[in-house]
Amino acid sequence: MFSLQKLLGKEDKFFDLLEASAEEARASVQILIKYLQKPEQLKTLDEFILTRRKDKAITAQISEALCTTFVTALEREDIEALSVAFYKIPKTVEKIAERLMLAPAYLHGINLSRQVELLKRATETVLMMIRELRKGVHLERIKNLNDELQGLEGEADKVLVEMLRGLYATHLDTVRVVFLKDIYELLEKVADRCRDAGNVINQIVLKSS
Repeated sequence: MFSLQKLLGKEDKFFDLLEASAEEARASVQILIKYLQKPEQLKTLDEFILTRRKDKAITAQISEALCTTFVTALEREDIEALSVAFYKIPKTVEKIAERLMLAPAYLHGINLSRQVELLKRATETVLMMIRELRKGVHLERIKNLNDELQGLEGEADKVLVEMLRGLYATHLDTVRVVFLKDIYELLEKVADRCRDAGNVINQIVLKSS
């Protein structure tokens, strides 16, 4: 049996901050999903900017706390690495929104349901992992969640290849091809960011086992 509860302490402030950061990452993807379904409704980046700024503020709090706290439940470099990994998710999502605002009409008729579902599940899995880490669960539980996350990222890679293959086989306007290629690749990058965060959590657990 693997238990971190005694070692980590459930009330550690870093867990509050890291979980809040993971929540903002998930929220940014949920906002993106809403606008991918109705791209013409995206008029400003305010919602994305707000989410990213919230996460940036959390990241700053973590950095400040690391400077003023002598004893931490997790190794300092692990806290920092996980904080950075979480922040990169809404930052990448905002880039997608920026592209989407440029030419929302280019997404008409494009089915992104597979990518959307993968990103939704990936951010939810990352959030579950940080919550499970806080509770001090069995090593096997974290490993299973990380394996699931790796599988989602691998599926996102496959979907990207399929979408690009279909894109290159069409006779679309060159500008639209460039636009869609950019969107497809950035969506896959969000899955990469989630995988990176999961890898950090998994390594934390392995080191503490």
